[in-house]
Amino acid sequence: MTTTSFYIKLIILSFLFYSCGTGNLEVVANIDSQLQEASALELIKGENVLWTIEDAGNPNTLYRLNNEGNIDRSITITNAKNKDWEDLTADKQGNIYIGDFGNNRKKREIFTIYKVSNSKKTTKESTAEAIHFKLPNQLKSEDFEAFFLHNNYFYMFSKTDKKGILIKVPNKIGTHVATFITEFKLKGKQTKITGADISADGKTVVLLNHDKLWKLTNFTSDNFFNGKLELLEFKHDSQKEGVCFIDSKSVLINDERTGIEGGNIYVFRLN
Repeated sequence: MTTTSFYIKLIILSFLFYSCGTGNLEVVANIDSQLQEASALELIKGENVLWTIEDAGNPNTLYRLNNEGNIDRSITITNAKNKDWEDLTADKQGNIYIGDFGNNRKKREIFTIYKVSNSKKTTKESTAEAIHFKLPNQLKSEDFEAFFLHNNYFYMFSKTDKKGILIKVPNKIGTHVATFITEFKLKGKQTKITGADISADGKTVVLLNHDKLWKLTNFTSDNFFNGKLELLEFKHDSQKEGVCFIDSKSVLINDERTGIEGGNIYVFRLN
């Protein structure tokens, strides 16, 4: 089965999955056993392929997955170190962006987003362009694991069980000071955001946690928290790290491998 067939398979599964109850996750692939800590998932629809990375301390490598979740291409980013790669996003031209902004100790002053151009034709190595940013002086250093690209800005959500922040950075090579948008506080326990994406029409945002997902709609401008917020709980708990839209009503989710569990790609219905 080709990668395009894999995309068609996902679309079919997403429609079939509409008959299932909310909260169910359907496994569509197992991630290559070589990848123990897959920290992101990105579906490039124009190319109909899935990409992933691993987080801190792992190789500075971008991985393309086939229909079975196995690695069919590895691209080494020759001018980058995996300080703490946490998420992926892409633009309409097929360029992939790696978010190196993990900050568990909350001591980083400079964060980086790597732009990998022409991934469709790149086979083994790539020299990435870099977008560096720091936080405004009034903000303390934060840990980020989730971002997406929208209207030529990157939007990043801090990872915290307390009050978090939403910031944005322009998609422009160079060094920038991030723009603060808003603080947010999600209700309940275990509210750390580990992944995020926005639908192709820009009308729906999803924020991922290990056992739940938040769906944000009816927002105005780029304050995504001033609209409707819905909590969608999973009937499943694992270290979920990546999320990306298949279509406006369904997403793909991946989790890290823990022992003999996890290391899967799931499809999830939003309504």
